[in-house]
Amino acid sequence: MRHHYEFSKMKGERNPYVSRLKQPITIRLDKATVSYFKELAGRLGMPYQNLINLYLRECALHRKKLELNWA
Repeated sequence: MRHHYEFSKMKGERNPYVSRLKQPITIRLDKATVSYFKELAGRLGMPYQNLINLYLRECALHRKKLELNWA
């Protein structure tokens, strides 16, 4: 690795992947849900946050609706 880099001659370019960046949020999930996704992600060899994101993205893409029946 170089000890010195010359940045003054660099051209400024926009990040072409800016539309694909993820938005950090805070979400409260119950322990059983988190445990389920952690276990499943462990078997698949991926981070559980990515697995939750993939599941939610699938729901959003297919416009899945949750049907609730309150007693």
